[in-house]
Amino acid sequence: MIGGATMKLGLQIVRFDWPGSPGSIRTGLADLAGAAEDAGFDSLWLMDHFFQIPWLGPATDPMLEAYTTLGFLAAVTRRIRLGVLVTGIVYRHPGILIKTATTLDVLSGGRSYFGIGAAWYEREARGLGVPFPPAGQRLEQLEETLQVLRQMWSGESTAYDGKHLHLAEPVSQPAPLARPHPSILIGGEGEAKTLRLVARYADACNFFAGSRSHLQGKLGVLRRHCDEAGRDFDAIERTVLGQLDARTSAADLIATCRRLAQDGIQHYIVSLMEPDGLRRLESIGPQVIGAIGDL
Repeated sequence: MIGGATMKLGLQIVRFDWPGSPGSIRTGLADLAGAAEDAGFDSLWLMDHFFQIPWLGPATDPMLEAYTTLGFLAAVTRRIRLGVLVTGIVYRHPGILIKTATTLDVLSGGRSYFGIGAAWYEREARGLGVPFPPAGQRLEQLEETLQVLRQMWSGESTAYDGKHLHLAEPVSQPAPLARPHPSILIGGEGEAKTLRLVARYADACNFFAGSRSHLQGKLGVLRRHCDEAGRDFDAIERTVLGQLDARTSAADLIATCRRLAQDGIQHYIVSLMEPDGLRRLESIGPQVIGAIGDL
């Protein structure tokens, strides 16, 4: 147990190049989501990409639009929480993005995370004609979006006039079902800006799995930002993204969860690296969930 919360395990679906794709995608997604829920996974995630990312395959590999897909997953699941890890700030107008995320929360019965970050994959943005400003501007837009998000989810519709965003009437009805609102997760490890935004606005953060010294260093920076912002460090859910592939055994996954729990991580999210990992998920998921519940 960490801070009174049991260690959680999440699953991220990152590939759709399954046998029989694209005709098999609908059934494959439903089967994977059902298996994850039955095994006891706490959360189910997608990437927010339009091209496949370089280290998983060529850009032309199948890739689904995230929020449409999450709406489908909301309909075929009952308990598991749903989210995007993470939405790139440049891909949708922030007002529409917030409306989209709110819709997901309502239709999932209040089971959503709102994952957001500054975006990085310039090729897909340029490829689809999406403006991709420099990193500094994207981070400014990210902070303004977080401010608008908090305002809209509080029910406040006063005009927002920022440096980049201008919303004359930021109305979003119906309101989300999650209380006080869907968990806001900011992805990224930038110490000067991104982790400062986590301390000021987020309910959760996400780091990449790496060495213990790397992770402890990032957590230390986040704690300092929380102290400066007057924020309780333990109010932020700490998540880590890793991988589940053909070489990963149940024992390996349990050992990783134990190490992460010792380092102060509360939620380990694994990307399913195999194009069709249903059998693997069914075989090791229940073993791992049963073992980590007592951490």
